Amino acid sequence: MICRRVEELKSFIVMDVLERAQEMERAGQSIIHLEVGEPDFNTPEAVKQAAVRALERGETHYTHSLGLAQLREAVCDYYEETYGVSNLEPEQVLITSGTSPAFLVAMGTILNHGEEVILSDPHYACHPNFVRFLEGIPKFVPVYEEDAFQYRPEAIRAALTPRTKAILINSPANPTGNLLEPDRMAEIADMGRLVLSDEIYHGLVYEGRARSILEFTDNCIVFNGFSKLFAMTGWRLGYLIVPPRMVRPMQKMLQNFFISANSVAQAAGYVALTDPCVREDIRHMLDRYNKRRQFIIPRLREIGFGITVEPTGAFYVFANARRFTGDSYAFAFEILEKAKVGITPGVDFGPNGEGYVRFSYANSLENIAEGLNRIEDYLRKRS
Repeated sequence: MICRRVEELKSFIVMDVLERAQEMERAGQSIIHLEVGEPDFNTPEAVKQAAVRALERGETHYTHSLGLAQLREAVCDYYEETYGVSNLEPEQVLITSGTSPAFLVAMGTILNHGEEVILSDPHYACHPNFVRFLEGIPKFVPVYEEDAFQYRPEAIRAALTPRTKAILINSPANPTGNLLEPDRMAEIADMGRLVLSDEIYHGLVYEGRARSILEFTDNCIVFNGFSKLFAMTGWRLGYLIVPPRMVRPMQKMLQNFFISANSVAQAAGYVALTDPCVREDIRHMLDRYNKRRQFIIPRLREIGFGITVEPTGAFYVFANARRFTGDSYAFAFEILEKAKVGITPGVDFGPNGEGYVRFSYANSLENIAEGLNRIEDYLRKRS
């Protein structure tokens, strides 16, 4: 018998699209991947060499359950340099085996049965599943295309109840690529609830700058990691920044369920945060991402997709596809089967995402151009 919590988990639809695309590739078909939110760049060379050196030194054993001291210090230095947050202590930083386990640890620490977490709709597909799995209740607040899919603070206030434990924000956001404006962040920080801030796409910003919730409040939990900015998805390295009162409870979860994050990955993460050569690599990546963004947005509009506010972060465009479909799930698989291009249906990100599709530009400019040409050709014949 499978437990109810697992039976009720929803599938991650983008993975369903990807796995079908991989089946088609194994059958010899050429597929362009615009569905996957994964950097197509290699991990910077200095980071890889740091891992090699750690292996050669024999650093292959358990670390402290909270993570290597030098890495936690580097995270504090990074937040001070990047956001001007100068009051962090290394003891507030918890190193995890990726950001997804960080969510499990944090949600497991703060949520009692039936307590609520405010989430936007649309939202990153996995966020509500963490809440539900731990027997909390996701409370959805719709966000809209004309607002660049940003929270309206008054809508959050209207959704608050005595059981609201936290408000989750994600800026730059998946699936929309949009940033939350500082004044809205400040209003959310002043609502008297714990703020959970998913900052995994920080650094991938092409206009303006991302703001950390730590600039506005100490009553927060920050989720971040190395997967997106440093092209280290397979290294499985993330971290939490938490109020001092939460360190020991979360440490007990880490000790019992994870023991410690990967020792070699932590050594590499330290270099990712501190080596000037890595920063130069990141600048080159950002420049190439931005060129792709500047190409894909007008090209999608030419094809007939709607983009009211241009995204300025992450590597996604959440485009209005209602001209073509009212069923984004069926449409995504139709585009995959007929045009041989993987895209993500908006319904994967919540009911308010229906009618939209997500395009990832974490692929080469040549592949993006080819993929959009295929979609345009197919839709022209379809109409």
